[in-house]
Amino acid sequence: MSEKHLHAVHPDIIKRLKRANGHLQNVISMMEDERACLEIAQQLHAVERAISAAKKLVIHDHLDHCLEEVASTGTGTMRSSVAEFKDITKYL
Repeated sequence: MSEKHLHAVHPDIIKRLKRANGHLQNVISMMEDERACLEIAQQLHAVERAISAAKKLVIHDHLDHCLEEVASTGTGTMRSSVAEFKDITKYL
C-alpha cells in the first residue's frame, strides 16, 4: 500500500473537486430536464476545466514537494531540468 501524502494544497484541490462534482450533478439534472445542448456543453466544459486545474495542482504539488527535494541536493543542471519540467506541465 502507498504511504499517505497530505500537502498544504490538498484541501484546496478537494474543494475544487467537490465543486466540479456539484457542477457535474447539475449537468446530469440539465440533461434529465432536456435542457439545450449548448447549455449542457458549456457546463461540461466548465467541469472539464475544473478537473484539469485540479490535476495540474496535484502534479505541481508533487514536483514541489517530492522532486524538488531531490533536485535541491543535485547540480544546477538538475534544478534547471525540474524547473523546465514544471514549465511544460502547463500544457497538460
